[in-house]
Formats: sequence, C-alpha cells, structure tokens
Amino acid sequence: MPPEAAIDAPPAIRIRLRKLGLERHQDLVLHLPLRYEDETRLTGIAEAPFGVPVQVEGELLDLSVRLAPRRQLVVRVSDASGERSTLDLRFLRFYGSQQRALEAAREQGSRLRIFGEIRHGLHGREMVHPRYRILSKAEALPQSLTPVYPTTAGLTQGALRKLIGSALRDTDLAEVLDAAWCDRHFLPPLATAVALLHAPPPEVSAAALQTRSHPAWRRIKFDELLAQQLSLRRAYLARRTRGAPVLLATGELASRLKASLPFALTGAQQRVAAEIAADLEHPYPMQRLLQGDVGCGKTIVAALAACQTIEAGHQTAFMAPTEILAEQHFLKLRTWLEPLGIEVVCVVGSLGRKVRRVKQLQAATTAQLVVGTHALIQESIDFARLGLAIVDEQHRFGVVQRLDLRRKGANPHQLMMSATPIPRTLAMSYYADLDVSLIDEMPAGRSPVRTRLFSDSRRDEVVAAVRAVVAEGRQAYWVCPLVEESVKLDLQAALDTHAALSAELPDLRIGLVHGRLRGNDKATVMAAFAAGEIDVLVATTVIEVGVDVPNASLMVIEHAERFGLSQIHQLRGRVGRGSHDSVCVLLYQQPLSAMARARLKIIFEQTDGFEIARQDLHLRGPGEFVGSRQSGVPLLRYADLEADADLVELARALAVQLLRDDPGRAERHLLRWLGSREELLKA
Repeated sequence: MPPEAAIDAPPAIRIRLRKLGLERHQDLVLHLPLRYEDETRLTGIAEAPFGVPVQVEGELLDLSVRLAPRRQLVVRVSDASGERSTLDLRFLRFYGSQQRALEAAREQGSRLRIFGEIRHGLHGREMVHPRYRILSKAEALPQSLTPVYPTTAGLTQGALRKLIGSALRDTDLAEVLDAAWCDRHFLPPLATAVALLHAPPPEVSAAALQTRSHPAWRRIKFDELLAQQLSLRRAYLARRTRGAPVLLATGELASRLKASLPFALTGAQQRVAAEIAADLEHPYPMQRLLQGDVGCGKTIVAALAACQTIEAGHQTAFMAPTEILAEQHFLKLRTWLEPLGIEVVCVVGSLGRKVRRVKQLQAATTAQLVVGTHALIQESIDFARLGLAIVDEQHRFGVVQRLDLRRKGANPHQLMMSATPIPRTLAMSYYADLDVSLIDEMPAGRSPVRTRLFSDSRRDEVVAAVRAVVAEGRQAYWVCPLVEESVKLDLQAALDTHAALSAELPDLRIGLVHGRLRGNDKATVMAAFAAGEIDVLVATTVIEVGVDVPNASLMVIEHAERFGLSQIHQLRGRVGRGSHDSVCVLLYQQPLSAMARARLKIIFEQTDGFEIARQDLHLRGPGEFVGSRQSGVPLLRYADLEADADLVELARALAVQLLRDDPGRAERHLLRWLGSREELLKA
C-alpha cells in the first residue's frame, strides 16, 4: 500500500486520528511511542511499591458492584506472595460485558495479569482503572517493552497499536538516504529504526529508549530535522525567484544622516548596515532578520536602510507591535530624518477624529516613511511605491500580518528586527529561510544594570529605594504583571499599584500607563515621563520595548516570577541608558515553584541576552519560544535542539546538498515526513 494512502478506519476513529495529525499510513508509521511500559517481568503484590507502574498477576477471589459513594466494580485478586498479597481493582466506569467476562474467568479459575500503580485504599492495596488481561493457563510473559503512544480521548492504546501494526505491515519504508552516508554518521536504516521503536526486542536497553539516546531514535530525530531543513531551504530558494525593487542609491542620504548623529556607529552596526544595503540592491526580496541585545542600536541601522530605499525613489513602512513603541520610533525617526527633507508620518489605531484619520491615511499613501502599528495593514493605505517593510519585534506578529504588509507592495524587501536574541540552534532550525544579521557590540557609554532579588515581604525596602532614587534627581519604573492573561486583571493590578504607591509616596509624582489607555493619553504620559515631569511610572508591559528615558535608573518588576526571561531582560533594558548606576529589582512572591526559582536564578546571574535566551530555550522548548513566527514550519516532535545540536548541523548541510544534487530524493523525504501539509514559508 502506498505511504500516502488514507487510513482505513470508521469515521469516528478518523476524526480522533486527525486530532493527532494522523491521516496517512505514513503518519501512523512515524507516530512513535511517548514512553514504554516494562511488562517483561512480574512483581509480587506484597512486594510491589506504591506509586510506580508495576505488573502483577493474581487469582480472582471476588467481584462486587458497590453503589456508594458512586457505582463501581471492585475486583479482588491475590497471588499468595505474602501477608499483603491481596489487591483490589476499582473500576468507576464499567460495562455489563466486562463484568460478565470477569465472572466467567473466576468460575474457570483463570488468572489476571494487571498493569498499573498501586495506592493505599480504604480496604488495603488497590489500583484504579488498571490495564488487565485475562490469561489462559499457558500464556507466557511478553518478550518486549510495551509502547505507549500519544493519543486523544476516545482512542485507546489498544486501538492505536492495532492501527499502527497494520500500517507497519502495509507501508513501504524504502530508504531515501545513501546507505554509505548513513553508516559514516552512525545512523541505522530507517526501516530498522522504526521497527525497533515500535516493538523493542528484549535485549534493547530500556533506559536508552526512554532517554531517546538509542541509535534508532538518533535516526528518527535526524530525519525529522532534515525534513524541516529541506522545507525551510526550499522556501529560501523560492524567494529568489520572485522579483523585487532594485534599490540603488548613491548613499548621500545615509551619509548625511550619519554625519548629523551625536554618536558614532559601532563596528557591528556598520557591518550589519552594509549587509542590508547589499541586499536591497538585489532583484529579489530581502528577508533578513536583524537581531541584537537590548540597546545595541538596531533602530539607526533600520533608518539607514530607509534612507537607501527613499533615495532610490521608494517608500518604507515601519511596523511595531504597540502604539507606544510605534510613537517612540516615530519621534526618533522624525528627529533624525526630517532635517534631511524626508517626510515621516505615523499611523496607529487611535488616530482620533474621523477627519484627522482620513488626512493621516491620505498622507501615508505617499509619505516616504510611514511608522505605525498593525493599523498599517488594517487601514486602507495603498502605498504608492513600497520598497522596504521593516517589522520591529517581529516575533509578536503572526505570519498572516507580515504577509498582509508585504502585499501592500510588489514584493518589497523585508527587514525583521528582534531584541530577543535567538539561540544559534533555534535560528538554524526555525529561521533557516532567513538571512540573519547580528549586532554583537554595545554602544559606548551604556552603564551596566545590577539585578537584585527581593521577596514581596520586603516591599517596604523597595519603596524606600524608589524614594531615594527620586531624591537624587532620577526616575523609576514600577511594572505590574499580566495576571492570568486577563486584560481586566492586568489593568486592575496597575491601578491598585498606582493607588498604593501614591499613598506611600505622596510627595512624588506618580504616573500610570497601560494598554487600555487611548493612544493620545499614552503618548501624553510617556512624553511627561521623558520630560522629567513624572518621577515614577507605574506601567504594564506596554513599556517592555522601545522606551528610551536615560534619566530612569531604577526598574521594579512586581511578581517577577510570572514573567518570561526574555520579557524581564527587555524590561531591564529600559534602564541603564544614561551614565547613572542603574538597578533592576525583581520583586517576587513566596513560595516559588522550582521552575520559577530556576528562571529567577538565570536572570539574576546573566546579563548576556544570548545566554539568557539559550537557557530559556532549554526551560521552555522551541514551540513556546518561537511563538507565531513560523506557523508554517513543523515543530519538532522528537529532536531536542540542545541535545541534538550536532544533528541540526548535519541536517542543514545535507539539505543544501540534496536540493542541489538530487531534488527528487529531497521531495520523497519531504513527502514522507510532511505529506500535503508541507508549506513553504510565506512571510
């Protein structure tokens, strides 16, 4: 049967299989065990430990249906292994056929083989809803570990094992990779690896299977990584077949901008600016990810790219995820570029009255540089000649939003920026369709930020520290958490904190900014803080990125245990922008979970954004870390980016080779792993 053949099963089963992403025979073959249960040995009931899976065998002593506290079937078995050799099996949901089969087995003197976890019950040892089998007298122990598969409600392990077994018998697992190449890299044949993982022979190390360090797992993880790399590499090559504006310029505007700046560009900024400038001259669209730590100076690099685009006769759109960030970028870019004769306009969701909105949208149609939020793609803006689309904090936008921005022009170049450093293995795995530039040098004059941890019980000390900082003529942020993903609760936390600090510090000017303020009101508060008219700014995470107030030297993050590491690192980057000593206080609430303790330890000890990102990836995994950036890229089910970094490198190199030398084999591999779901990245 061909691997692409649809699974032959009743409609209800097919619906459940589809929830697991299983539609073809090939999908079933590659649906590998989550873990294994060791059913190769028996444990006496009296010696069996509590709370761990064990297999026992016993004679049926009694069956009874109890009605209190709820209807249940209780089966008592014994193996005569000691004083505590009886065990109750409790089934809260059971059927008449199940009860009749067990009663017949008791009358015939049959035994039960039972697998589950023993716990303390009201009448001694018990198992609740164990897996069991009625044994014939001659039945022997199985000779392999029993696979346990990822499943969904209504699809039992038994039914799934039967479907997978049938698919294994009927599906051709012909080798796609060169056998000599696999031998050289210690990768067993795919058919051998798959067969072993579905039905491990008795001599296989259970530990190697559980930790996924067995060579069979290594082959599976490599093939999965190779499919991902092939998909991304094909997207990268396909992009070069699309036409884009060729943005040739003399460099006069960029030179005038650099000459007007009160600071000199770092070597890293100059290198990255040159990489982007070269990309903009290509006849195919640039898709470049510009990453760098908080405060490294990405915005000026983007401004230089805008200068080249504008000098070449095209427009630039600059999209940011929040109104505060868009307005901050607008003010900074207008300060830099308007003296050069460049028209800069801002488009956000809250433009005010309808007449003003219409005028602003009309101006954006022909303006040389348009800064805005997602309003750039939601509003009726028809750019006259869009040549470059810049997306700041790109991981906050979905693929569809970036596609919508690209559709505003004829395949404009795209520059995506991120202040959340991406670990190298993650970049190779999920961003391989992009060219990546890195600003790895900080501007001179940035003061290091010290991080301190305070329990919420010491909040009074933190309030005193705020008072002291303001007394020295500086300013502070006090950031409240996003509580349970609720905008209302988030707002209430900010309102409560603002009220509490206003009462505790009546002589200070306390400001408040949050996501539900109107755009004009947010801009007014931020302008007042930047002008020194507010001493302490209470805020939600709307100030996470883009806010630049050099006089602010204290950042307090309340309930820091609720924030992600990259988010804390971003917030910490709002201070230390001037010459003053700066401190970030992480105020946490006891008791801390083990995960929260580990995360706070990382952010306390590390200031390098890339090391923080690497450890964050280790804690959270790639799916949560990547977010919506690459919804068209298959997330990894089996490979681990840290443990399997060598396989990522190997898969990347082979993907390039196969697409160049043997695209047919590349296509077969993609079909096996992704089938019709394989998508080229579109954003």
